[in-house]
Amino acid sequence: EFEKEFAAWEGTDYALGFNNGTAALLAAMFAVGVGVGDEVICPSVTYWASALPAYSLGATIVFADIDPATLCIDPADIEKRVSDRTRAIMVIHYLGYPADMDGVMAVAKKHGLKVIEDVSHAHGGLYKGKKLGAIGDVSAFSLMSGKALVAGEAGMLATDSLECYERAIAFGHYNLFDESIRTESLRPHVGLPMGGIKGRMHQVSAAVGRVQLKRYDERLREIRKAMNYFWDLLEGVPGLRAHRVAETEGTKMGGWYSPHGHYVPEELGGLSVARFCEAVRAEGFSPETGCNTPLHTHSLFTTLDVYGAGKPTRVATASRDVRLLDRDLPVSLAVGSRTYSIPWFKRYEPELIRQYAEAYKKAARGYERLLDGDAGNPKSLGRWHFFNAGKAPKI
Repeated sequence: EFEKEFAAWEGTDYALGFNNGTAALLAAMFAVGVGVGDEVICPSVTYWASALPAYSLGATIVFADIDPATLCIDPADIEKRVSDRTRAIMVIHYLGYPADMDGVMAVAKKHGLKVIEDVSHAHGGLYKGKKLGAIGDVSAFSLMSGKALVAGEAGMLATDSLECYERAIAFGHYNLFDESIRTESLRPHVGLPMGGIKGRMHQVSAAVGRVQLKRYDERLREIRKAMNYFWDLLEGVPGLRAHRVAETEGTKMGGWYSPHGHYVPEELGGLSVARFCEAVRAEGFSPETGCNTPLHTHSLFTTLDVYGAGKPTRVATASRDVRLLDRDLPVSLAVGSRTYSIPWFKRYEPELIRQYAEAYKKAARGYERLLDGDAGNPKSLGRWHFFNAGKAPKI
């Protein structure tokens, strides 16, 4: 029932529940045919689950740079990364911001590539009238407790493609992998999970998810109202820029998971984002510097041999050393010094929101006093994942 209701809400023909978002992303890669020796193009600035499932399929990741305004994958940079081994493009609607899907789909069509949308940050977001996750070939959602739409611990896959849906079933849903399967290449193998895993969603999570979904659109409207109010209060403050799309009826932010802001040090005398966040902390809130640390700098994507292949897993089955492409990711490398976290307001409480906005405003407008003693940014900014994204602001 939850799968049916989710598909109707998402506007896709099919939805398939998984035990978490990572499992849904793995199944999405399998669904579009990612396999041994293939390459998946993915932004470096994202949570590791957007990329690492490729290893489990014998594939590798080619990292693309991000757009400095959206913080989502840059379609122009995707073009530079395509090879004859590229199978799919992984799009993350990062921190709730709708990626440039027109640009992504144009590159995919030109090169005959599949598009996977990771909507784990952006439940309910819209791009030119379509739900995020209903534009590419297949999409995956995390529904864990820290996200905007929750089911405790769960994931969901959505698609309009019968073949993608049935391949996802075949991968880890043996109970559904039966004679009802219509994809001819799968029919001889019904009965056992082809991926050797059990990926289905727990029944209690499905029950929780059904209740949450009924109320989610109403909650999302309040999240948008609260978050937009916060940014409206900071409009025109030097050094601070909203990370939000110009909302219309057809294009809107998604769940606004782990919201962040753009930092422009040039407007604040070169004040480091670390010093700026220190000043905000003195006002009673603890913002974090940066966002996700670029994955291509992690040992998992440089030197680590995960499966004992005798060489780093990233290149174990690759036809080229894809790590060499990582040298040209300037926006990803700089993003830590130009972003900071903000509170995730899930309720429209104007007085509370004003207090937080004033803290950021005071730190930015008092930048001259902060320049003295500014030690600069530490070598590493950001983190591999967001520890506190789901926690409500506290006074």
